Amino acid sequence: MQPWKTLSRRTKLDHSPYLIVEEHTIELPDGHVIPNWTWVITPDYINVLAVTENQRFLCFRQTKYGVEGTSLAPVGGYLEPGEDPLETAQRELLEETGYQAAEWILLGDYVVDGNRGAGAAHIFLARGAQHVAEPDADDLEEQELLLLSRADIEAALAAGAFKSLPWASTVALALLHLDREDRRADE
Repeated sequence: MQPWKTLSRRTKLDHSPYLIVEEHTIELPDGHVIPNWTWVITPDYINVLAVTENQRFLCFRQTKYGVEGTSLAPVGGYLEPGEDPLETAQRELLEETGYQAAEWILLGDYVVDGNRGAGAAHIFLARGAQHVAEPDADDLEEQELLLLSRADIEAALAAGAFKSLPWASTVALALLHLDREDRRADE
């Protein structure tokens, strides 16, 4: 399989640093040229599902402009220019919750939209989280920190309480990882 080629690009909208929309001219492997391919540039971001030493999962009940009603959400935030995803994850966990974690597991780096761009998501599981400070978040949303049991977070995921796909994916990937660890320990 051959990759698509970018022949040209032109900025259509620039609301840096959070949104840039470009128009690309692309060439498909068969030589077909598409002249008006929309490409979206947004900052890369992290999501973290943190688990305390006593097996409580940290998440928020919050509102977001693009989500109807309230939703559950893991820790999340944008990477600062030049910042490593793990550094961002550690910074955001401390800022948003006042917790630090002893163990960090990268669950994957994912393209948000395979055809249109829109940045990348870096998903983490943080284990052994301990409360070390008061939260110092600059988030605009109203949010409440929750510490949920495994049964509670599984039920919330199954019920659709994580209303954004990246949030639900973060929780699902973290629970899958923990299940695999449990199975390995039982073998």
